[in-house]
Amino acid sequence: MLFDDTYKTIAKVSEGVFRDKGSRFIAYLYPIKSDEEIKNIIAELKALHPKARHHCWAIRIGPDRTVFRINDDGEPSGTAGRPILNTLLSLDLTNVLAVVVRYFGGTLLGVPGLINAYKCATLEAINQAIIIEKTIDLTFTIEFGHPVMNEVMKVIKDENLKIFNQSFDLNCCFDIEIRKSQVNKVLERLEKIEGLKWKG
Repeated sequence: MLFDDTYKTIAKVSEGVFRDKGSRFIAYLYPIKSDEEIKNIIAELKALHPKARHHCWAIRIGPDRTVFRINDDGEPSGTAGRPILNTLLSLDLTNVLAVVVRYFGGTLLGVPGLINAYKCATLEAINQAIIIEKTIDLTFTIEFGHPVMNEVMKVIKDENLKIFNQSFDLNCCFDIEIRKSQVNKVLERLEKIEGLKWKG
């Protein structure tokens, strides 16, 4: 059964290598949360591989998997970024940046050869990766009085919610994460607690 509140990503950076006719394609996969991270990662790889001819990449981000970008970095259009992205798509991975660093071996591979090489290098890195499933969580702020603390904590414990900010002034204020598929049920329970207010 497919849930619409989970997505697949990678746990940590992984690496793979593919060789063809003397050219070396080194693929790196990075778990990322936003495309602002790309610039620094590419800069690091260019420093690590100053003699490489191309640093081609593709990203896919967002639990809804709608944001993606590709860069052929000087390779013929459609021969690098697109096959890298298609490999991520075929395995339904998101929140991932895939970069393939190419060292040119002196022999031209042609369009089909390039497409295959970028795809295979990306697959090699995916094969080395630890693929994990994450839930899509929505953030809510709840505010309540001290006397109902036990009731609130019971809901949080029962529903396995994450608290990531809390303050205890005149009222208690928590930022909580609720799994997308649980939102209605959890908010219904919270709304029964006297004086509790929430915003999402």
